[in-house]
Amino acid sequence: MIKKFTSFLVVLGLVVLIVTIFLSVASQKQMIVIKEGNINRVALKMVINKYQDSDCGMLIDNMDYISQVVSPSGKTWFFHDHGGFVKWLEDKEFKNEAVIWVMSKDTKKWIDARTAFYSLVDKTPMGYGFGAYEKQVPTHVDFDTMRLRMLRGETLNNPHIRKQLLGH
Repeated sequence: MIKKFTSFLVVLGLVVLIVTIFLSVASQKQMIVIKEGNINRVALKMVINKYQDSDCGMLIDNMDYISQVVSPSGKTWFFHDHGGFVKWLEDKEFKNEAVIWVMSKDTKKWIDARTAFYSLVDKTPMGYGFGAYEKQVPTHVDFDTMRLRMLRGETLNNPHIRKQLLGH
């Protein structure tokens, strides 16, 4: 019984330490997690290492697969992998009214996520594989298909899907 309690205290201590370090770093860098006041619901300019992913909490250190979700009230959330915004948005009451911006890999500009086309095999930060493109390519899928695949777990993180799409 004492061993279990000691193990529990060690794990609890480590969790508290990690959270403390994370909060300390976040406050020092003045990380942006949510931006309010985006009444026009436009894509906001982002800077590397200044924003925190709203789904996984990681620092956004690469601009290749970034996305933003803007609620009807003008709150904006930031993501570094398109699969993350799909997962995060699913239980939000404003999911159908949200404006979603994704960074296009082919044109390097912000585009409407619902009109974008998605690769299934890009090497994305969280490993989901969904790269957003403005121009359609035969192997890319539309927003609804990408969303459904994400919610079903049909991403490159799934070994069966990875083998199906990449052959390994």
